[in-house]
Amino acid sequence: MTAIPAVQPTGARRGRRAADRPSGRPEDAPRWERPALAAVLVVATVIYSWGIGQAAIHPFYGAAIRSMAGSWSAFFFGGLDTAGSITIDKLPGAFWPDAVSVWLFGPHTWAAALPQVVEGVLTVWLLHRIVRVWAGPFAALIAAVTLTLTPVTVVLTRATIPDTALTLLLVAAAGALQKAVRTERLLPLITCGIWVGLAFQTKMLQAWLVLPVFACVYQLVAPGTPLKRALRVLLAGAVALAVSCSWVLIAWATPAGDRPYLDGTSDNNPFALVFGYNGLSRFSSDATAFGAVAGTAASRTTGNTGWNMLVNHTIGPQIAWFLPLAVLATVLGVLWRTGRPRTDPMRAGFLMWGGWLAVHALVFSVSNGNHAYYTAVIAPALAALTGGGLALFHWEYEAHHEPGREAEHGAGGRRHMALPAAITLTVAWALVLDWPTRFVSWLLPVAVMLTMCGVAGLWSRGPRTSARMVHGALAAGIAATLVVPAGWALASLNPLYAGAATSPTAGPVGNAYRANAHLRHVPRRVGLDRPSARDTALLDYLTTHRHGEKYLLATQAAYTAEPLLRAKSEPVLVMGGFTGSTPFPTAQQLGGLISAHQLRYALLTTQRPTTAATTWVKSHCARIRPAAYGRRTDGSFTLYDCNPNG
Repeated sequence: MTAIPAVQPTGARRGRRAADRPSGRPEDAPRWERPALAAVLVVATVIYSWGIGQAAIHPFYGAAIRSMAGSWSAFFFGGLDTAGSITIDKLPGAFWPDAVSVWLFGPHTWAAALPQVVEGVLTVWLLHRIVRVWAGPFAALIAAVTLTLTPVTVVLTRATIPDTALTLLLVAAAGALQKAVRTERLLPLITCGIWVGLAFQTKMLQAWLVLPVFACVYQLVAPGTPLKRALRVLLAGAVALAVSCSWVLIAWATPAGDRPYLDGTSDNNPFALVFGYNGLSRFSSDATAFGAVAGTAASRTTGNTGWNMLVNHTIGPQIAWFLPLAVLATVLGVLWRTGRPRTDPMRAGFLMWGGWLAVHALVFSVSNGNHAYYTAVIAPALAALTGGGLALFHWEYEAHHEPGREAEHGAGGRRHMALPAAITLTVAWALVLDWPTRFVSWLLPVAVMLTMCGVAGLWSRGPRTSARMVHGALAAGIAATLVVPAGWALASLNPLYAGAATSPTAGPVGNAYRANAHLRHVPRRVGLDRPSARDTALLDYLTTHRHGEKYLLATQAAYTAEPLLRAKSEPVLVMGGFTGSTPFPTAQQLGGLISAHQLRYALLTTQRPTTAATTWVKSHCARIRPAAYGRRTDGSFTLYDCNPNG
């Protein structure tokens, strides 16, 4: 049996040195490390890219990605259509890689999803590298495997949603901070600020949640005088602020007539988009805070808030499998390092990752609501704490069994119990999370048997126990902690257990599963290259009757325009933006476009709110018979001709 990767102390003092400074240098790499990392990355690539041709393209973001790939203005500002009439309701940074991929490879579903796969695999690799420097190769391997098999991570990497890019950039920022703390160099700290600023371009204010943690960790443990550390923190914070606000400032300085209208805002102000619609309105009872448009904060209706949000029946199985272990590792990692130098790097790592986890958990719990996939950003912290915690517990376990350990450390002799206790706690918690659905109940006996073998082997270690037996017991214990979450993660490769394109979730939870559980086949997912017969007929009608107008048609809200924009890269005037409530265009602007022969057709729906523009359409335009564009009845959609004599 191959030896379990671990720090192998040969004496009490050497054991203490190993615990003080884990081996993270390339020249100290054990022979198993590169093959093991390669295997993890291959597994990550396979499961993240599984069924990429049928990937969960978000209807709204997918439409924008195709439009951004066809126009530089739409690309930079995040235009929902190629003419750039209105933007998406987020900053466009997360979708730039997707748009470039579609521009390079064509309007295919797999092309839009490919950057998500690359970002997911890069995050696994980068986390391995960071944890290796912090806690050694054993911890790094566990962290990489844990992140790879986190269910929400698996399901999210096949969806065109910003959180994958956000997570990658924040992990890069954590690595830069770690380097700044260890080397006392200014450049890594500035780089950390740049990474956080770039993360802001993907998910705005959520990227800033790590800043208080990073600032405190650097101020507490970095070398140098307190004043020097404080000045450096302020400088890095200024860099993060400048990079974060770069797009906002460019959009603010650009004349409104030279850029798209900013969705989600009542005043076309980029600061309202970031700090109102995507900021204050998510945490207050005022849905119009700081210029936001009322009723457009989609996450308000998702629930998933409160102190128990991370462990409820929907969110828990997505992310929380290693939560108790991570908390235990943070607490003991800090307590056991008491008395070490202020700059102790091991304690700094527990503070950084533990703070990352705590701040996000707190903010999620007080927000108005959270999609399950929002929690993907804490997966690296949980994985790092799992790897670092098990490595720390293993060092204490090995040191305890070295001759003279009890005599040298006395009361600390019980620390060796943490390793089997952590394994038992993690497996027991997995049974709790899976119990409401019993989704992978067939794996529970496997997890229990592996736990019994692992814990019994670790507890029964004696002077004559071979190293191979100890390594086997440790391997069984670690495998036991991974079995159940891996079952949930791999089940999401089946579209039935992958949630909706708008809210990916793994397993038998969420509205998408409840809607499709009775079906033998999951409804076909939306894609960039798969228009329905109904949409094809409508596009054919509009194209045939188009006589030089700039816009193919106007639609009431993005919901109506999305399938047409995904199917064909054409200018479409999206009235009201994401949900139809954004005050663009006005009735006067709409009438002006029609008078100037820039627009002829409008498609309205009963599923979105009425606005001044839609009222104008109903009073000035003629309804077209559904049979003319391939439909038997109007249903919830009605097509109008605003220039029937044209």
